Amino acid sequence: MQTRLLYVMDPMCSWCWGFAPVVEALSQQAQAAGVDLHLIAGGLRTGNNAILAPSTRRYILEHWQAVANATGQPFKFEGALPEGFVYDTETVCRALVTARSLSPQGAWRLVKSIQQAFYVEGRDVTQVQVLLELAEAAGLSRSAFADAYDSAAQRAATAEDFSWALDLGIAGFPTLLAQRDGQLALLTNGYQPLETLAPLLARWLERSVNA
Repeated sequence: MQTRLLYVMDPMCSWCWGFAPVVEALSQQAQAAGVDLHLIAGGLRTGNNAILAPSTRRYILEHWQAVANATGQPFKFEGALPEGFVYDTETVCRALVTARSLSPQGAWRLVKSIQQAFYVEGRDVTQVQVLLELAEAAGLSRSAFADAYDSAAQRAATAEDFSWALDLGIAGFPTLLAQRDGQLALLTNGYQPLETLAPLLARWLERSVNA
């Protein structure tokens, strides 16, 4: 019997950053019952090589402000998304998938580091050198991560994550699913506060773990 939580997210999704403290608490709640959290890369903005237009930048920053207001998570607005920035999240999603193949716990640490670097520190986390630095800081072997990150296998595994989410009709992030024996239950599609989700998870854990 496989029982676990599936967190479908994108490290450069602002609502996923807003949801970070919530999913951290839910993960601890699940782990206390012996249930692990599995990360899946959703692919928010992929295959886009166009430089961010000023109007799109303004729209995104307004969105960030809405997330900050709703969740209390910190954002660095000054200098964010500078001129010439290409908002393509394939690179960070592949970093997630690569780290997951090396260390599930390392993947979780790396995702949190990417979010912190992007939203709070204003770093360009789409750059490979930044990802290598963050992976090493997350406790992963820099050389092992670099070799795997550039491999065809990890590119394919990342595309498989995107396809899996798409096949389930998941178009928005964060999405949190609970899985037992191959059956999926939706806990949330989109941001919800901990006080809403913790009781839902508690009921699911009670039914599933004690079944």
